Amino acid sequence: MTAADFVPPDRSLEALRGAACDCRGCSLWEHATQTVFGEGAAHASLMLVGEQPGDVEDKEGEPFVGPAGRLLDRALEAAGIDREQTYITNAVKHFKWRPAGKRRLHQKPSTTEVVACRPWLVAEVEAVQPEVVVAMGATAARSAVGRPVKVTQERGQVVQSPEGWTVVPTVHPSSILRADDPSDREVQFDAFVRDLSAVPALLVRR
Repeated sequence: MTAADFVPPDRSLEALRGAACDCRGCSLWEHATQTVFGEGAAHASLMLVGEQPGDVEDKEGEPFVGPAGRLLDRALEAAGIDREQTYITNAVKHFKWRPAGKRRLHQKPSTTEVVACRPWLVAEVEAVQPEVVVAMGATAARSAVGRPVKVTQERGQVVQSPEGWTVVPTVHPSSILRADDPSDREVQFDAFVRDLSAVPALLVRR
């Protein structure tokens, strides 16, 4: 069973969001607080795809509202991209975690879980019809492109998905937050902004 068994015939975002709440396409729903579906402009030219919800997103039910989301907001502003004009989602819709005392620590989704959840991303792209999909992180890039992607080698490049989507891989904001050295973190942030800054030139609808 995958998410394909739960994607409704009605491919409107409203219908997809409602149906995703009941998805049992993999086992991640069992330990997540809720499904975290995509949000944003219904016909955005630019779709931003992360890897999975984090602890804050799992609790609030919205994508990119935690620390990584705040860093993403900074990067989008620096790149001249209005977040309100984008559609933001994740490759995997449930938070995968392990307990560490009172904390819930992020765990990387398995390939099986990414593949199982991909029908939701396909349905979202079909509904929104973005011109460009920015895939942030290896998990997001794999889901968007349909194959393993070495983000360090392909970041900022234009690649095509099997469905013909224009995909630009880049790093996930959380990877920048994990940098121990503040100067290294700033270098990584600047590189992330450069990747995003090149995207508007690919858009026809602005």
